[in-house]
Amino acid sequence: MFLILSKLLAFTITPLVWIIVLTFFSLFSKDRNRKKKCLRWALGLALFFSNQFIFDECSRLWEIPASRFENLKTYDAAILLGGMSVYDADLDRAQFFRGVDRLIQTVELYKRRLVKKIIFTGGSGRLLHPEMKEGNYINRYLLDMGVPEKDFVMESESQNTHENAMFTKVLLDRQNIKGNFLLVTSAFHMRRSIACFRKAGIAAEPFSTDRFAGPRKYEFDHLFIPDSSILYAWDFLLKEYVGFITYKIVGYA
Repeated sequence: MFLILSKLLAFTITPLVWIIVLTFFSLFSKDRNRKKKCLRWALGLALFFSNQFIFDECSRLWEIPASRFENLKTYDAAILLGGMSVYDADLDRAQFFRGVDRLIQTVELYKRRLVKKIIFTGGSGRLLHPEMKEGNYINRYLLDMGVPEKDFVMESESQNTHENAMFTKVLLDRQNIKGNFLLVTSAFHMRRSIACFRKAGIAAEPFSTDRFAGPRKYEFDHLFIPDSSILYAWDFLLKEYVGFITYKIVGYA
């Protein structure tokens, strides 16, 4: 039920949905003043949520900063969060998204001998295909990247960040894995993730990947030219804002 509600909530907070609804009202409302108001709001939201500079600044306030490799100590394990791919049954391989940076940087941490082991946590967060568990096929890519099977552990039952933390805690206790851990996930997702893992009793340090906020820029196109791709990026950020507050309310973080 929590998974279904979270999917519905994620849909309703999407800026594009707000813009479409307001545009719809402006087209079909019989009240002339209401038509104008809705159209103005739709245009205003479209300009606001497609502005690259505004999005960058909001991301910068929210994201946990990334760490330099040279500033890290050696960790007993990197806990790698899923949510970076789906399985393509036709091609019999994973189709990766932006979050694949989590996997690539975790392997680099391992290659640099900054982590001794990789613990992957991620099942299926999909409503229609719960059998497509991410952990079941990510192990193939870890092997292909040169990580021996003895140096990684897979958890493939979790469906959300709360379960990532709880099921990882069970796995650590069951296999008696102890030491200091590095938590690896996207920068926009780190604030909620680290709170969940610490709530579950796992004292991990954050290692943020695939940041939205890069160096601050004051270039004309960045400041003033609308970018439709930013509308999609806001989905991630708003989901984390609401997700963090919800997790705090229900006691997950």
